[in-house]
This record gives sequence, structure tokens and C-alpha cells, in this order.
Amino acid sequence: MNIQDYKGVFVFAQQVDNVLSGIALELVGKGKDLAKDLDTEVTAVLVGSDVKGLADELAEYGADKVIVVDDPELKEYRTEPYAHALSSVINEFKPEIFLVGATAIGRDLGPRVSARIHTGLTADCTQLDIGDFPINPIPGREQLHNQLLMTRPAFGGNTIATIACPDFRPQMATVRPGVMQKAPREEGKKAVVVEFNPGFTPNDKYVEILEVVKAVSDVADIMDAKILVSGGRGVGSPENFKILEELAEVLGGTVSCSRAVVDAGWKPKDLQVGQTGKTVRPNVYFAIGISGAIQHVAGMEEADIIVAINKDETAPIFDVADYGIVGDLNKIVPALTERLKAEMAAK
Repeated sequence: MNIQDYKGVFVFAQQVDNVLSGIALELVGKGKDLAKDLDTEVTAVLVGSDVKGLADELAEYGADKVIVVDDPELKEYRTEPYAHALSSVINEFKPEIFLVGATAIGRDLGPRVSARIHTGLTADCTQLDIGDFPINPIPGREQLHNQLLMTRPAFGGNTIATIACPDFRPQMATVRPGVMQKAPREEGKKAVVVEFNPGFTPNDKYVEILEVVKAVSDVADIMDAKILVSGGRGVGSPENFKILEELAEVLGGTVSCSRAVVDAGWKPKDLQVGQTGKTVRPNVYFAIGISGAIQHVAGMEEADIIVAINKDETAPIFDVADYGIVGDLNKIVPALTERLKAEMAAK
């Protein structure tokens, strides 16, 4: 492998039912930042059937080039044809960096593609940078420059690992949704569109989809919420979440929770914030009865304003909070709700 032959930052632009996933636009934004550091371009790889029309949206969010792999075999996600599509793109265009969203699709697809092209994969990254590796010089060892430094939680979130792939290309990572930010949209911006089809021959690895059953859920997506009222074990019971729901209603926000609440069966997994839940970036995040373990903080520390309410003044959540209230949440939250109602009624 001649590493010098590999150029550019590529991202997998995941789409479902011909609608781009949020992570696709987040990766384009981050890819643009990385490409700027490397003085190169960001390319989105769009895979599906009749999806060429999505190229303009990718361009408006920062893609310099869009490679479209369009084939009827790619209408629904299936592991084998999608893995064949991406590995063929990589072999043909030789990107230096290839990013995939750590979604259900990406977590299935990324490892299979990296194995086919014989490179490493760092999973579930929360930070990506261009830098030197080893980060600190080691006597007798060459320090390589312009490497992709991939940071992710390790050992259950108790430590943070920064990983590089200096000897193989592309440098591959899956990235947690909600961690990276979309670039501002530039209406009317165009990208170079390249159509590429490696050919698809169904074999015994192609599964047959007999029926697609879509889950119907009335649970709001907490990743889209501007205000989150999040409860932890300290709330005390599922019934007690009613006071959090009342506060969220007054604020026009959404209720979320910690892993302990999900494990206890009080709330569904869709509402979980944290390392094993969702990463959120609301304007305001209320952490109520949440101790603030590193696994939870990893999912909400990028909120613009963090308000913590906890009876334990030594709780780690106060270390990341912008505003902290020490006391009984059963008294504080209803009082806050009533005060907000009065303030809004007076306007």
C-alpha cells in the first residue's frame, strides 16, 4: 500500500427512504473542517436507488464532490450490496479519510468495509482532529504529521482514548450522531457529481427483504429538542416524572433521562442521554436528580446552558453545570414551574 496515493476526506451520506439522515450532514460539516486542515476536499458518498437528487442538499451543507452509487439493488439497506458499494468506491477513488455515522446502519456497515479493504476502524468517535502521532514525541520513533486522531470513550466511559491508523489507508472511523455540527447551509451551492456503479450481482450473501414494517412512535426525538428536562435516579419513581413533564410543558421542551431511569424501566431507551444513549446539544439542559457520571456527561456537555438540581452538593453534575441548585427537587421543580407560569401569564 502506497499511502501517498490516498487523498481527500470522504463521508458516507446515509439516507433512508431517499431522505438524508442528520448524521450525513454532520459528517459533511466535520469532513470540511478536516479537509481544510489537510488542504483537500470533502466528498460525500451517496448510496441508494434514485438518490441523485439529494446531491444538491449535500453540496449546500459543504460537500465539494458527491459520488453517487445508484442501483435498484440498493433501494433498501442490505449489508452485502452496501458493503460492496463502499469498498468499491474506496478502492477506486482512494480517500485518505473515510467517515461513517455510528447509526444502526453504520455500525453494521463500517466494520465490514474496513475488513474488505484491510484497514483499521475506530468505532463510536466523539472527536476527530488532524495532528501528530504519537501525540508526544517518543525517542527513537518517528513522529508522523497530518494524521487523523480519533478520540472515543473507552472502558465504559471511564477513560478517553485517542487512536490513530498510521500504516494503512483510509483512516476510518464511525462517529456518534449529534456530536459534530452541521455547517451553515449555503443555498444554491453546487458540487461536482460523479456517478459510479461497480455492478451488483446477487449471490448467497444477499438477503431478501420480504416485508418492511416501520415502527410508529409518538416519542419525540430528543436530539432535535431545544430544551430538555432530564431526570435521573434521584427523581425517585416513574410517577414523579410528572413534575418534570409539567416543567417541560411550560418551557416548550422535551423530557429525557439517564441510563439508570431506562434500566429501571421508568422511561423508554429513546429518551436516554449519555454514552450508551443519545448525544444532545439543546439550548438549555435541565439535569434533575442526575449525579453526573462521566457516561451521562458525555452525552450532554455540549448544551449551551446546563442547569443542575440535586440534593447532593458534591454531585459531579455541578462541575459541568452553568447554574446549580442544591435542594429537594420535589420542592424546587414545582416552584420553578409555577414561577415560570406566572411570568408567562404576566407577559
